[in-house]
Amino acid sequence: MKRILIGLIVAAGLAAGGWFGFNLYVQHRATSEVEAAFEQLRAGGGKASHGKIGFELATRTLTIEDINVEPAQPQLANVKVAKVTAVGIRQPDEAHFSADSIDVSGVEVAFTSTERAKLKANYKIPQISARDFSGPTRADGPPLSGSIIDIYRFMLAQYATVSASSIAVPTLGVNVDAGTGNPGSGEYVYSGLSIQNVNRGQIETAKTDRVTFALELGKPGKPTKMTGELSGLAIYDVDATPVRAALDQQVSSDDSFHRIYRRISANSYVITTAPGVRVQIDGFTFDDIAIRPSKFRPAEIIALVPADGSILTPAQSHDMMEKVADFFEGFQIGKAEIGKQTVETPQGTGRLSALKYDQDKIALEGLEMPMPQGQLKMERFALKSFSAAKLMRWAANLRLRTPGQPPSPDQMLGLFGVLEGAEIKGVVAPYKTTRQHFTVDTISLSWGQLVGSIPSKANLLVKMVTPTDPANPALQPLIMAGVDKLAIDLDLGAAWTESSGAFALAPATIDLGNLAKAQARLAFANVPRGLFTTDPAQAMGQAAQVETGTFELSLRDSGVVDLVVAQFARTQNVSRDAARSAIVEMIRAQGEKIAGSSVDAGGAVDALAGFVETSGQTLTVKLTPRAKVPLMQLMQLSRSDPESALAQFKIEASTGL
Repeated sequence: MKRILIGLIVAAGLAAGGWFGFNLYVQHRATSEVEAAFEQLRAGGGKASHGKIGFELATRTLTIEDINVEPAQPQLANVKVAKVTAVGIRQPDEAHFSADSIDVSGVEVAFTSTERAKLKANYKIPQISARDFSGPTRADGPPLSGSIIDIYRFMLAQYATVSASSIAVPTLGVNVDAGTGNPGSGEYVYSGLSIQNVNRGQIETAKTDRVTFALELGKPGKPTKMTGELSGLAIYDVDATPVRAALDQQVSSDDSFHRIYRRISANSYVITTAPGVRVQIDGFTFDDIAIRPSKFRPAEIIALVPADGSILTPAQSHDMMEKVADFFEGFQIGKAEIGKQTVETPQGTGRLSALKYDQDKIALEGLEMPMPQGQLKMERFALKSFSAAKLMRWAANLRLRTPGQPPSPDQMLGLFGVLEGAEIKGVVAPYKTTRQHFTVDTISLSWGQLVGSIPSKANLLVKMVTPTDPANPALQPLIMAGVDKLAIDLDLGAAWTESSGAFALAPATIDLGNLAKAQARLAFANVPRGLFTTDPAQAMGQAAQVETGTFELSLRDSGVVDLVVAQFARTQNVSRDAARSAIVEMIRAQGEKIAGSSVDAGGAVDALAGFVETSGQTLTVKLTPRAKVPLMQLMQLSRSDPESALAQFKIEASTGL
């Protein structure tokens, strides 16, 4: 029994010795692995050091203290870490490792950029915690050059090799130094940063409770402060793979769109600047953000910025705008909405209920803005088929003009290609210095079917009410008649059909609610494509081919006849009945002068006279060409011989209640 006991004690001693020996061996091996990784950094010419390394076999916990890395490439960041603790560490192969959890404390990152202008950024992160982490044992090579694009590509390459179920950063502070006297310096603080399900270049969600910042803006030597707070920022379904492809010039020919964010949203955003300006946004969302690698090339834009900070020449500005236009063609947002916005200024407070973007439509809703005469309100303002890329190309085209010379007509009309229309609804605005208001129910303008830079199809819709201005002499008859406002309802449409050469102005309707309503239709035939030009000589040459078509007019009296009669009565100092009779006689007398030139003129004169004799009637007139009537010939004849010009048409006229 005694021998058995002694044997057990010896066995236990040998086991303990073996355990501690094996533990020391594993710790030595872990230390060697860590040292090998640091040696890789030193081999590149940089500095890399660390303090105590510990390894506990039972929990497979690796600790490294006092890490200090200074890469040889000045464009890379210097990194200091107080302590790294990795629990449950495993190494499935020599190139990769995994851990149940990794906790990093006391992180400091210093970054200095001198590519275009000197900029320093210092990051301080007290604590980082990662769970179910997996990644490479060594970085996948340094950046190819010192450019910001290569650095970004390098970071994305490392990011694409790691995975984790969660990463948490309670606080992160950033200090940016743009240099003495230069704007852009400031402090950023991120609170409650958390990332869920990182998987080799993809992230399920990334959120931060709050981001606060304080920046220096303005001109050098005269900085102004700007502070702000962003709360509830969240990013969903991130995929960095398309960005890596776009930054890799060897494989960036992909011309299809790839989503990089499913949604970016925030709960609120507040900015305060001096003197006394405060902007508050009650949340925003951006959905389905995608890029097209063949067009998304920020490196080409950066390359055009002068390294010495000099001002771009007109030619350089043109090239820059073209590259930015390409960039916009490679960037896409499915939908976006910015919630209620409030802008407080010393002059007053402005508000906007929402700013919405859907594919190619932009809309502002619920605008309230202070003005010297009072408050402006607008229910909605929208741009139809807006294209940022086309806008940049149009602006680049303007840059090609000769300095000091105004833009050419073609350059200005190029704006028609940027969008396809605009709409305004529900406007209430103070009218000059009066207590009256100018109101707009709807103003809608749209166009399309561009021939060169000129639309061959357009439509204008206006519904509004405007006060009659006492200071305008032309409106005095209305004011004297007691008309203090005009209700205007206008609908104009024009379209050209290339296959037939027909051009029609229809509908053409104007309704002055308290005066009259007029409807017209005007047609032209044999209108050539070459007429749509900004060259006056070419237009005149092409206009010779145009033929006049049918003209129709309908005029409904809602008070305009009585207004004309009353004004005539005042000027002639007669009664209204006498004034009406005098006007009718003048119409008939004038009609007798032209009756000989047209067999139909007499009937038209009778219809017009009857229209004046009885209020509230509708006058209808239709002019139909008797044969082909060239437009240019008709215009010349109208100036020299109006009666003969009128004789070219068959005239039909009538009145009715």
